[in-house]
Amino acid sequence: MISSSIFFIFAFLPISLILYFLMPKKLKVPMLVLISMVFYAWGQPEYIVLMLFSIVFNYITGLEMQEYLDQERATAAKVTMIIAVVGNLLVLGFFKYYGFLINNINAITGLHLQRPDLPLPLGISFYTFSVLSYVFDVYRQRTVAQKNVLKFACYVTFFPKLISGPIVQYVDMEKQLDERVMVPAKFGAGVNTFLIGLFKKVLIADNLGVAFTAITGLETMSVGTAWLGTLLYFFQLYFDFSSYSDMAIGLAKMFGFNFDKNFDYPYLSSTVSEFWRRWHISLGNWFKQYVYFPLGGNRCSIQRTVFNNLIVFALTGLWHGANWTFLLWGLYHGLIVVVEKYVIKDKLDAVPKAIRVILTCFLVYIGWPMFFSADLGQAIHYYGQMFGAGHMGFLDSTARYYLSGNILLLIIAAIGATPLVQRIHQRLCYWKGGAITWISVACYVLLLILSVSYMMNATYTTFLYFQF
Repeated sequence: MISSSIFFIFAFLPISLILYFLMPKKLKVPMLVLISMVFYAWGQPEYIVLMLFSIVFNYITGLEMQEYLDQERATAAKVTMIIAVVGNLLVLGFFKYYGFLINNINAITGLHLQRPDLPLPLGISFYTFSVLSYVFDVYRQRTVAQKNVLKFACYVTFFPKLISGPIVQYVDMEKQLDERVMVPAKFGAGVNTFLIGLFKKVLIADNLGVAFTAITGLETMSVGTAWLGTLLYFFQLYFDFSSYSDMAIGLAKMFGFNFDKNFDYPYLSSTVSEFWRRWHISLGNWFKQYVYFPLGGNRCSIQRTVFNNLIVFALTGLWHGANWTFLLWGLYHGLIVVVEKYVIKDKLDAVPKAIRVILTCFLVYIGWPMFFSADLGQAIHYYGQMFGAGHMGFLDSTARYYLSGNILLLIIAAIGATPLVQRIHQRLCYWKGGAITWISVACYVLLLILSVSYMMNATYTTFLYFQF
């Protein structure tokens, strides 16, 4: 099920909210688990067994690890932690990376090993990283093992974050599983955040995606068309993924949970390092907490710190998919970060911020064709056309057609990637220090009307991060 569909907004969500709020306090968590299971099974009922395995396996290993820690049996606790981590990674690896491994073995050895043609379970990267955070936190004694299996199941399956994140660490959700503050203002804030995400998804991201898909479907293209295609994706991915994060955060608030923001206007970053502190924040925090710091972080030699950075970015790339393009994309960003930290260092401070922001956007922009290409050959082909290998000239009629048809949308996207709209909204709603509530209400009602009107006349598209 997708949260930007008519069925979800006008059937599943209202029914879920009514059931949740009608339940007595002791039954609210079990109801959330049931709702989340239905939500997941709606799209892939065959993989509900895999979800249940993840819950039971990590719940039991967590309790066993906690028992060993309480008995000060460090070796036994470590072995249990390793078993849990390996078990989770084997499941993730089989479904996500097994085919990639077999294909490369066949290419290198000339063998013809067969691989099962299985669809990737929805959200497996997200919920696997969620349970791994729980395992690591229990082992490092940042928290204690959850004894209530339903509360643990709620953490794993909570439907707003289940399919495409954000990746909420267990320590950030633990207390909220026991007690949640639910007031009308919080519910209203959740509705507002959800509507902003819905608008970004169906009105901006999906329309950018239509033009991008049309351009990348061309066999040959001019330089201008190729650069325009990358620009469309530059904004599409941001609005698509940040819209899901907004919707997830808004939905969580409606049920009484608080999640941290997952995007913080990343295209206003003045360095690539800053970009990664603003883009997919929950993923960056996960790798920092559970990979970078355990490797030694920056508390070691420069050579080792560089290695740690490259490992984290390589894994970040591979997390997005089983493809050499994702690995190279991750290493590309890692190398830029290393250059910023250890080669350029403080020299960037002398450059005007506006120029640094433009340069950062350009560097990020140049990396996206590697990210959206199906394989290395396609990526090389696309980069070649960006730099004239297509022999179609610089700006042909196709480029002018797609530019004229999408220029307004690109301007809206560029403005929407900054806090300008939010600031104007705040100024209007709190004119001269007084709250003018009706203006805010009217704005959000308009967002709902526009979004639903478009959804009624268009075929909904899944979020891009469903595939990860």
